[in-house]
Amino acid sequence: MFEALKRYAEFSGRSRRKEYWLFVLLSVILNLIATVLDVTVFSSMLIEAEMGIVSAVVVLALLVPSLAVQVRRLHDTGRSGWWILIAFLPIIGGVVLLVFNCLEGTPGENRFGSDPKHL
Repeated sequence: MFEALKRYAEFSGRSRRKEYWLFVLLSVILNLIATVLDVTVFSSMLIEAEMGIVSAVVVLALLVPSLAVQVRRLHDTGRSGWWILIAFLPIIGGVVLLVFNCLEGTPGENRFGSDPKHL
């Protein structure tokens, strides 16, 4: 679960589905905890967009590792990390990235490195 955090800003290489989805689970849990803290403890310090201080810190802290693990996941499926920009397309972009993240990685070595499943 913490493998993605150990490789904090490493954009090269590949990440298995397990590493990616465990990181997503960790991010969701941390964001839920941050939201609860913001609502219960820091409700008087909400930012204009109604994002609390703790939530903002969590989002900023997880921004770089989120991008890095997403790029490595795309590498595992044999795609360039630039595919992450497809997320800017409303609805379609998110669906395409979701499909890419659910696909099994390229078996064996690809241009981004060796298969992380067999390390």
